[in-house]
Amino acid sequence: MSVPPIRQAIRILGIDPGLRRTGWGVIESCGNRLVFIGCGSVEPDDALPLASRLLAIHHGLARVLAEFVPAEAAVEQTFVNKDAGATLKLGQARGIAMLAPALVGIAVSEYAPNLIKKTVVGAGHADKAQIQMMLKILLPQAEPKTADAADALAIAITHAHHRGGALLRLKAMGA
Repeated sequence: MSVPPIRQAIRILGIDPGLRRTGWGVIESCGNRLVFIGCGSVEPDDALPLASRLLAIHHGLARVLAEFVPAEAAVEQTFVNKDAGATLKLGQARGIAMLAPALVGIAVSEYAPNLIKKTVVGAGHADKAQIQMMLKILLPQAEPKTADAADALAIAITHAHHRGGALLRLKAMGA
């Protein structure tokens, strides 16, 4: 008689990057079971120069990483909009969101906004209200105070569902 493998819970940090508010959400995934651990947002002062805001985002994410000690992280991919300047600035915040976990040796996966919506809601063009409604079902203890924190939890859930393929891609690239 063979013994089935013991499933081990994996702690996942989801990050929704932004210059005004960078959302974060931490869950644990064990098989199909998801457990809410924590969520919030890093909100640098809008009056600060860009470099100082990026530093504040980094410090905030570093605190989250130290407190919750995730094993894996996921970030939303940036979509390009008509305002090239805004897209570039968002890309800089996204770079910080990817750098903070990488600095402590955590692999970072990326997911397209439509995949996140499709994974959580079932439709790739779902709105924020639909995502928040599904979060209440998937993570009943979660009560994100901002849409960014809710989006970060959705990113973490997406990673929990797609992490096998994402980790294989990272391994193939030598990350």
